[in-house]
This record gives sequence, structure tokens and C-alpha cells, in this order.
Amino acid sequence: MRVLLWKMQKVKYKKAKKTLEKDYSNSDDSMEIDGDIIMVFINVEKEDEETVDSKITKLVKNIKWFGNKNGCNNVLLHSFAHLSSSKSEPDTAKYVLDKAEERLKNVDYQVSQTPFGYLLDIELSSKGEALTRFFKEF
Repeated sequence: MRVLLWKMQKVKYKKAKKTLEKDYSNSDDSMEIDGDIIMVFINVEKEDEETVDSKITKLVKNIKWFGNKNGCNNVLLHSFAHLSSSKSEPDTAKYVLDKAEERLKNVDYQVSQTPFGYLLDIELSSKGEALTRFFKEF
């Protein structure tokens, strides 16, 4: 699994094009968030399928660590299959996002997801501060 965590001051997106035949999306077609939010770009890799639950645990721990460092418990999960050439099955990637959301909500994080299986028109705004961007591979 490869993860890019990025503290944003503004995120705006809307669905642009459906990329998967199956409809996974239970997210809003569009959203605009003003204020601090951690956007988590997640690439679930094929080899993660064998140990998916332990990978979810590591993902959640890294998000919580990053949230604590940045004083932010507002999280936007985004499937981003461009951090590696290895990609899991879509069902596995969606499972990871759903379980991470559930676990974070259980510890008082505000969590949402971008629409899964869609390309998005997206606008991001972030300050150039220390520790506002963090990449992790596990």
C-alpha cells in the first residue's frame, strides 16, 4: 500500500467520468470543503490483498499520527491508483476505504470519501508548511 497524506485548506471536486462498470459510489457527486482537512490518496496494491486487515490497521495508524501532528481530525479518503503500477482488485480497494472510514469514525474522526470508480474534476489548496505532506509505503 502506498499513501500520500496531504493537509489541505480547501478541496473541491465533482464527478467527471465513470471508470468502473460496477457502481461503488455512495458519495456525493460533488463537494466543496473550506477549512483544514487531510486528504488521503490511497493506492491499494495487489500484494495487499493477502494481508488486507493488517494494511488497514497501518493505514489508520498513519492517518491518526498525521492528524495529531497537524491538529486535524477531518479526513477525506481518495482511491488513487497512480502511486504504483501494482493495483488491487476494485472490491479490495473499496473495502480498505470503507473499513478505514469506519475505524476512524469510531475514534471521533470526521471522515468522508470521494466517489469511488470515477475520475474527478478536482481543485486543491494547501499551505507550504512543514509536515503538511507525507508519503508512506507499507
